[in-house]
Amino acid sequence: MRSGSIFDEQDKLNNLAAPQMYVTQQSQLGFTEYGEKLNGRLAMIGFVSLLVVEILTGHGAIAFLNSL
Repeated sequence: MRSGSIFDEQDKLNNLAAPQMYVTQQSQLGFTEYGEKLNGRLAMIGFVSLLVVEILTGHGAIAFLNSL
């Protein structure tokens, strides 16, 4: 293998080769570090979006939802 590519016996690039599978012994359910980071980032995006809606409409979130 060169530079992460898979070559066959005739030194031709094999684009249809199956990717390598990696199995970890750690459980990925519950409060994982990745899950917590993703949740925090989504919360930050939601909070900034709420501020943008308030700036553009001049109403708070509750007033905006009541006007729908």
